[in-house]
Amino acid sequence: GSALLALPGEGLTLDDKQNVSRALLKSGATISEMNCVRRHLSAIKGGRLGAACHPARVVTLLISDVPGDDPINIASGPTVADPTTCIDALDVIRRYGIEVPPSVARLLESGVGETVKPGDPRLARAETRMIATPQMALEAAAAVASKAGYAPSILGDAIEGEAREVGKVMAGVAQQVALHAQPLGPPCVLLSGGETTVTVRGNGRGGRNVEFLLSLAIALDGHPGIFALAGDTDGVDGQEEIAGAIVTPETLARARAKGMRPRAALADNDGHGFFGALGDSLISGPTLTNVNDFRAILIDASMGSNP
Repeated sequence: GSALLALPGEGLTLDDKQNVSRALLKSGATISEMNCVRRHLSAIKGGRLGAACHPARVVTLLISDVPGDDPINIASGPTVADPTTCIDALDVIRRYGIEVPPSVARLLESGVGETVKPGDPRLARAETRMIATPQMALEAAAAVASKAGYAPSILGDAIEGEAREVGKVMAGVAQQVALHAQPLGPPCVLLSGGETTVTVRGNGRGGRNVEFLLSLAIALDGHPGIFALAGDTDGVDGQEEIAGAIVTPETLARARAKGMRPRAALADNDGHGFFGALGDSLISGPTLTNVNDFRAILIDASMGSNP
């Protein structure tokens, strides 16, 4: 949503905004931090569209693609009040060492980029309605899993953090299920949503879902009976027209047979290159909707669990 509705703030160009957004994507900033900056560099986000519609009644139908479903972070909140400030946006930029054009610094430091605040009478007749959320998607997936004979467990719809670290944690949970039937036993599927981040330090193309999966695969080390899928529900993982990928117990063995080095690929933030070379990329094409990331880890029965 943030990328589809663009109107640069006073004195800014579209290139200014795009360059700052690209830098934030590579920095490891959370989506709420990125959207804080985006709102203050925009002439339409952060409640400004809603204020421009005053005194008309404004009803916003929201499809949430952010952890926590906070309306201010969905498409950077064009019709809702924003409690954050230009100072908050500057703090994000400094925290991640983002180099910004002088025009961006001036807009934020002067306060000219301030957004519409809670209590502003221009938003008195504005209301929001949530029509699709990550939790709804996970519950729908859980229903499908149950019908297929797999017990579903929804681990959370707002999981954040570095993608590779989340991958390690999820691998540990999956192994506990496979080996000890805790917190539930196979056959089952662990479902989760949210939006992880990737701090790009290598020469790869990033992509939080493929980075998550590559880290997961390395941690699982070919554990039998554990399969995984992760993807962005809009069909684009990071800046690639690829939704995500799949992992099987044979993923690492197949990669090494091709002369590929999984740990080196992870260090280079090259999950897309890794899974692309295996033919295991998940390509859905544009889905025309977005309820954030979707992750499913399937654990089959009779694959090493203790009675």
